[in-house]
Amino acid sequence: MAEVDLMEDVRVTLELDEGDAVECRILTIFSAGGRDYIALIPQDENGEDNADGEIYLYRYAEDEEGNPSLDNIETDEEYELASAAFSDLPIEDTDDPEE
Repeated sequence: MAEVDLMEDVRVTLELDEGDAVECRILTIFSAGGRDYIALIPQDENGEDNADGEIYLYRYAEDEEGNPSLDNIETDEEYELASAAFSDLPIEDTDDPEE
């Protein structure tokens, strides 16, 4: 089973193709099918997680010096693999009042 690396308040800014910038919180970095992926949740204008529940998935890698890089997932098959692996992660909802 993949190890879950929860990242509480680490944020990144994505530059989208349209030229827009989106601030995102890193949910986790995980492995699937021999690759590493990163799950990001876009933030609203108040710096809160978006209410839509939208999650961005990207390929994740680090160079020799430990600098991270994100790449687009290229195929539907790869996206399905990464999405299924992310869905299977035991990530707890920290906003759940029952806990």
